Amino acid sequence: MRYLFAALAFLALPATVAWADPPADSASTLQAAPYLLAGAPTFDMNITQFREKFTAANPSLPINEFRAIDSAADEVNLMRAASKINENLYSSAALERGTLKIKSIQITWLPIQGPEQKTARAKANEYMAAVIRTFTSSLSKQQSVAKLTKLLTDGKNKRYYAQTDGAIRYVVADNGEKGLTFAVEPIKLTLAETLNTN
Repeated sequence: MRYLFAALAFLALPATVAWADPPADSASTLQAAPYLLAGAPTFDMNITQFREKFTAANPSLPINEFRAIDSAADEVNLMRAASKINENLYSSAALERGTLKIKSIQITWLPIQGPEQKTARAKANEYMAAVIRTFTSSLSKQQSVAKLTKLLTDGKNKRYYAQTDGAIRYVVADNGEKGLTFAVEPIKLTLAETLNTN
């Protein structure tokens, strides 16, 4: 049960990043989580459709049904949900209230000590790479693993690291021994204003 509370704390991390007053020396480097901004987009997939698609493509990586989590009163258009995968691995999501369309999907790994740590970390990485493939189906398993490895390397020991790839944003929140959260979020694309209209 204590692990569940730790995982739910990671679920709130993007909210903390967006609403907390960042230290003065890092204010320019922290960016708000996109789903907490007004008019933030959703994936064209609700949480039930995500589970169905994920399970069909990854039968050896089950995700249980997501359960709603109490949200702050000011999150009128946002709903949070979580699913326990095992004792040290959780999936969570920020959803558009009403439609349950995904604004952010997250996998949180809580490190364990001892001989099982390497196996547990490998399983967490499998889930994270599978989430990447769920939203970028053009990637092979090998390509998604390579992309995840680079993202985790670039985000190592960083409380919040984000990288944009087309209409998708990947977020890594590495809190060392306290755990690691990997998120996939949609972003809005805008047309360049410098298009030649001759």
